[in-house]
Amino acid sequence: MEIIIGLLIIAVGAFCQSSCYVPINKIKDWSWESYWIVQGVFAWLVFPLLGALLAVPAGHSLCELFTASNSFNIWMTIFFGVLWGVGGLTFGLSMRYLGVALGQSIALGTCAGLGTIMGPVLLNIYFPELKPLESLNYAVIIGVVVTLIGIAIIGVAGSMKASSLSEEEKKAAVKDFNFPKGLAIALLAGFMSGCFNVGLEFGKGINFGELTDPMFRTLPATLLVTLGGFVTNAIYCFYQNGKNNTWGDYKKGRVWGNNLFFCALAGALWYSQFFGLSLGKGFLTSSETLTTLSFCILMALNVVFSNVWGIILKEWKGCSKTTIAVLLVGIVVLIISSFLPQLI
Repeated sequence: MEIIIGLLIIAVGAFCQSSCYVPINKIKDWSWESYWIVQGVFAWLVFPLLGALLAVPAGHSLCELFTASNSFNIWMTIFFGVLWGVGGLTFGLSMRYLGVALGQSIALGTCAGLGTIMGPVLLNIYFPELKPLESLNYAVIIGVVVTLIGIAIIGVAGSMKASSLSEEEKKAAVKDFNFPKGLAIALLAGFMSGCFNVGLEFGKGINFGELTDPMFRTLPATLLVTLGGFVTNAIYCFYQNGKNNTWGDYKKGRVWGNNLFFCALAGALWYSQFFGLSLGKGFLTSSETLTTLSFCILMALNVVFSNVWGIILKEWKGCSKTTIAVLLVGIVVLIISSFLPQLI
């Protein structure tokens, strides 16, 4: 029963993340770079900090934790957060050129597979005595493979969509639709986004041990990863503000109330995926396989819900029944991949 609860919590987090781009559509008179960094303040700083505080027992502090922990692990966690930040940037661009459904499917699918595998592999280079590769057992590999198959099927649906619609229909569904460009960006986004889980692997010991509730133990590491990602995104967005002369966005007082609210809402929804991942893993401790695969499960469910939103937002409008059928098959495969490891 605890495993079911854990998976449901992760699913709720995935649903929230997949919904985070809906509030962004309500933002007015701001360029992409302006609203992206403002929502990032909430998504990568404010809410991760609040989450990390839950891992701090009474009488202790985050400063105490970060100064007492292994500095190498802390800096590696932040470093992979910086790399993940590149994925976050290109992830947003993949939505621009492919839409919510297809963009998230390709980017998160790549992220799911590589993120799950890269963590133990890189950790083994620095700490072979911990035997991290043992976590990549047969069931985990099967789960990753099935997830990638589901993503590939959805990618086929996206290719069918791109070839069947006219340029006018593509632009009607996604304003800046560009499949070749979007595909390349989404693959890069997925590869770099996988560094998030690598950062979590390096930072999984950054907590107060038994004094920290198992459900909150990964939240300090999550804060460090998102902090690194914020730095990357801030540098790029401020550069774009200068290049595109959009510093004036921040002076538009009449839209600040509206935009701040929807940026905060988008940030909260985005962070919910990793808050839910931490809580869910607290219920999965009886299954080492599911604990290792939890990041992959989260990404797979993100793809499922993003495609549900894609259908709601009519991004697949005008596609043939065959294309929709292929899309639905991919979604079903991803749902199966979330529970398959427990059945092996």
